[in-house]
Amino acid sequence: MNTGSKKRFMIFIAIIGWFSLILQFYLITQKTALTGFSTGKLVTNYFSYFTILSNIFAIVSITVQLMAPSGKLGKFFSGSSVQSAIALYIAIVGIVYNTVLRFVWDFEGWDRVANELLHVVMPVLYLIYWYLYVPKGTLNWKQSIVWLIFPLIYIIYSLIRGPIADWYPYFFINVKQLGYSTAYTYMFFVFVAFLVVGLLIVWIDGRMGKKQVPV
Repeated sequence: MNTGSKKRFMIFIAIIGWFSLILQFYLITQKTALTGFSTGKLVTNYFSYFTILSNIFAIVSITVQLMAPSGKLGKFFSGSSVQSAIALYIAIVGIVYNTVLRFVWDFEGWDRVANELLHVVMPVLYLIYWYLYVPKGTLNWKQSIVWLIFPLIYIIYSLIRGPIADWYPYFFINVKQLGYSTAYTYMFFVFVAFLVVGLLIVWIDGRMGKKQVPV
């Protein structure tokens, strides 16, 4: 595909992505009266979901490359390793939601729209973008280990904030309800998923790098 089709696809992802994030932010701030949480706590909760953070990474990456590709941030977000890390994070969002959380959460109306956009549509769109347009052949297996740093920081943050806020973003890290042993077991398998998918991304990168054709 040519540069024009790449740019159009990136614009499409950016539009869908920003709409999804804004819609979800609006919906969650409307629930103050229902949950009893303050608006401040709801906003903090919003930014405490791995789904939201991963989508923010993806959308900011795309947007910065569109608006300032030659700037420092543009060059940073255009790096193969950075975009591959984002692909990993948003892939895990889609995998975990559709294999575990879809059967736990039940949404209707606009909540369902926002949920599907963030957990299904955006992961698919960004992975297509990564597959088609991110330069291949530059990754190595060590990067799949480095990519685990952000999920580790996220888990540590969630475990520290959880008891303080009396709120956990996902049931499988809720040590208050599950106990540390069960929660840590769930977290271990999630980290295994991160590592396996990360290694798969590196493998695909290597395979495609041998036959990469400039676009």
